[in-house]
Amino acid sequence: MKGNEALAEGAVIAGCRYFFGYPITPQSEVAEYLARRLPQVGGVFLQAESELAAINMVYGGAATGARVMTGSSGPGLSLKQEGISFIAEAELPCVIANISRGGPGLGGIQPAQSDYMQACKGGGHGDYHLVVLAPSSVQEMMDFAIEAFDLADRYRTPVLIMSEGMLGQMMEPVEVRDFVTPAYEKPWAVTGCAGRKPNIVNTLHLPPDELEARNHVLAAKYARLQAEQKRAELFMTEEAELIVVAYGLLSRVAKKAVADLRAQGLRVGLVRPITLWPFPDTFLEACMPAARAFMSIEISMGQMVEDVRLAVNGRAPVDFFGRIGVVPSPREVRDAIEDVAKRRGLA
Repeated sequence: MKGNEALAEGAVIAGCRYFFGYPITPQSEVAEYLARRLPQVGGVFLQAESELAAINMVYGGAATGARVMTGSSGPGLSLKQEGISFIAEAELPCVIANISRGGPGLGGIQPAQSDYMQACKGGGHGDYHLVVLAPSSVQEMMDFAIEAFDLADRYRTPVLIMSEGMLGQMMEPVEVRDFVTPAYEKPWAVTGCAGRKPNIVNTLHLPPDELEARNHVLAAKYARLQAEQKRAELFMTEEAELIVVAYGLLSRVAKKAVADLRAQGLRVGLVRPITLWPFPDTFLEACMPAARAFMSIEISMGQMVEDVRLAVNGRAPVDFFGRIGVVPSPREVRDAIEDVAKRRGLA
């Protein structure tokens, strides 16, 4: 399957029955696939008149307790930020797919990871976070879509799947696995009030004490997420002196480069963040006894590198290598790692 199609089918498997979106390259196949697929399972696909309309339709659908999804790319996600902030404050579960492209501005349709800050640092206003998952294969596009709906319901929070244009467009074999949608009680949902008091979804808290109390509730949930959901893949990190950090499709390129350099005797390893938020800083800290340097490799001009530096907290130097709109080859990544190793006295 194509990555975008695998993500869309994963959403259907997870029980998503409503998609509200607006076309944008390189995400449009998600919408095209669901336009065909959702009516087959009794669902609804609706192309909204704009990104703003789409995210507010998600707000309304999620408030009823339904499993709802939208998708876009960087410029479209920028337009949705106000609605995403409202959804996060209202604690409404939903899934958002970002098949990112280069920027700023309209940029280009080539692959990029330059929406990291938008995704992980609260692109909208106020104190909130999204859970952010970063698949690295077409199989994970499907699997993470399924998991995203579970996380959204379990924590009552929007979950963003952060992918990139090449992974969305490429085709790989996919195993469609058996999945039973967990049942979650949703006593908060707006489903009519026959026999009970009406539920109200509201994000306006004018009294200062009420607003502060509300933010403390959200902060407690985010602290719980940080304690329970930090995830990363470790590759050859045992006794590694140089730790490479890369996520998404680029982590596969970095893994090849790391394996080649290990075979040459260079003590290098890879930490691949699976959750971009909460950022898996504990996995980097676990490498500290042996690691003498870190390196962030991204398809951007340097965004995740800031979280790597925060995790390292001055205990080792952190270098950066990045391209934009271009996925570097394993050889190019290998050369960049070797250059850092030589400059840091590790080769």
